[in-house]
Amino acid sequence: MGAAYIRLGQNDQALEQFRQAVALFHELGAPAEEALFLSNIGKLLNRQDQPELAIIFLKASVEVREAIRGDISGLSTDLQQSFTDTVAADYRLLADLLLQQDRILEAQRVLDLLKVQELDEALSSVQRNSATESGVAFWQIESDLLVLYEQTLAETGELQDLSDRSYDDLSAAERQRLTELNDRYRDIQQRFTAFLDRPEVNTLLTQIRQDPDNQSLDIEQQYLALRNNLRAQPQNTALLYPLILPDRLELVLITADGPPLRYPIDVTGADLNRAIVDFGQALKDRTSNIEPLAQELYSWLIAPLEPQLTQAGIESIIYAPDGALRYIPLAALHDGDQYLAERFNLSHITAVSLSNLSLVTEPEQRRVLAAACGECNYTITVGDRDFPFGDLPYAAMEVTRLAEQVPNTSVLLNQGFSKTELENRLRSYTVIHLATHGAVVAEAPRQSFLVRGDGSTLCLETIRTDWDLSRAELVVLSACETAVGSRELGSGVEILGLGYQIQEAGAQAVIASLWNVSDPGTEALMTAFYTALEQEGMTKAEALRAAQVALIRNQAAEIGGERAGAPPVAREGTVTATAPGYSHPYYWAPFILIGNGL
Repeated sequence: MGAAYIRLGQNDQALEQFRQAVALFHELGAPAEEALFLSNIGKLLNRQDQPELAIIFLKASVEVREAIRGDISGLSTDLQQSFTDTVAADYRLLADLLLQQDRILEAQRVLDLLKVQELDEALSSVQRNSATESGVAFWQIESDLLVLYEQTLAETGELQDLSDRSYDDLSAAERQRLTELNDRYRDIQQRFTAFLDRPEVNTLLTQIRQDPDNQSLDIEQQYLALRNNLRAQPQNTALLYPLILPDRLELVLITADGPPLRYPIDVTGADLNRAIVDFGQALKDRTSNIEPLAQELYSWLIAPLEPQLTQAGIESIIYAPDGALRYIPLAALHDGDQYLAERFNLSHITAVSLSNLSLVTEPEQRRVLAAACGECNYTITVGDRDFPFGDLPYAAMEVTRLAEQVPNTSVLLNQGFSKTELENRLRSYTVIHLATHGAVVAEAPRQSFLVRGDGSTLCLETIRTDWDLSRAELVVLSACETAVGSRELGSGVEILGLGYQIQEAGAQAVIASLWNVSDPGTEALMTAFYTALEQEGMTKAEALRAAQVALIRNQAAEIGGERAGAPPVAREGTVTATAPGYSHPYYWAPFILIGNGL
């Protein structure tokens, strides 16, 4: 009925229907539906140009959804998907409105919650972290408004009950109360309008408009903790949140010593997604002219931030990508002179590490478990899909060189890379390096897998539930498409899911690839990475950047990598052609660091 009234342009009647729905579902104990209609009220108020009120009701909706998150597993698949789509849209709308009001810290909190919600919908049973467990934060003024709203609901229910009874049966006190309620609503046709027109509501809304910097104590405390974490980093570090909206891109930048900054970018979501698709296709073609596309994305994602990045002396960026931006590596953006990998250390964060940027305790002694599937000609079937894989001749060379570089390295090769051998050794190592095939099943992320050397598969969900990686500072998945399996543009949540599952098992960080990688190019990159990590004493983010720069500048051979000009053999084992080294992002950009980069 509410939707019908909206189409007729009768918004007051629509609000009344939505109000009745909220009251009804609250009485029935149906929180998912209650949250849906709270968000409907918020969206309608937004269309009526009342953003402050819209924010309050959208916050109330998110608060209910955060309380019931994970409780929809018993619904049908269609209903779950419908709920998922609605939730994501409402979180984004709330973040959008908060950003338009320059309430940046609150918007950041909602973006964090959105990432947790997206993971939960893909994987189920995702745990909140300290920054998200308290849900959204309400201003005291907003809480007061919600109290008034609940009072209005109670009064309208009371008015209805008294009106339904015979006047002759009412007591004197009840008749007096009925007179008071009728006086309040005599000139108001629709009940919800009573709430909107109350003088107390207008007074509180005026306070919100006059005090836009008002923040809850909880938000302020968490922001201070985040800034302290950023200050504790060994390099000047910034936290970057993009949010893709239909009419624009929003960037939120947080540094250790300045206020949070918001940058609205004039590019539609559709145009941004098209650029992402084009860039993604060019990244997978080692012969492509990548720079024009890389510069276009740079102009939207980084160029607007340049003055602040320069002023703050930023050396490292911690990146919380949104939606389809998760499919492309920030390192491959180009400013006209150089790639971003040549300027910044880069790492991604997930629901586990959204605000946990604390320094990592140095292991007493780095111990590496390096496993490779060199003879890997298998076809893996998941559901109704077949995943054919070929041999990986350079994978064996990769782990052999790793053993030469890093003392206390154990190697599992081919048939020796089995379930028993792998799992029996996990607790004894600080770095787990798996050079093998893998795929993320985009339509069923929990079925995503890696291939062991004996042909058996390792489900990524099993890592989260069964593995103990509490000693692991790093898990490296030197495989093809371990971070994203589908070529179709989606939400990119599977990339968050990969890092989340491994971090939930205890690992501090994960390195994984975004597309089918070059077999010898990966061997060169990994050799350079471990040289920088072990021999130069760099952090994980610094070591990955050093390895990428070495390939960009064709210096991999100088630090022990594969000779420049080697044939670009894909991880599936096919020699495509000769190439002048590995300077194209196809070779060095697919690997991203997820989690703590220290």
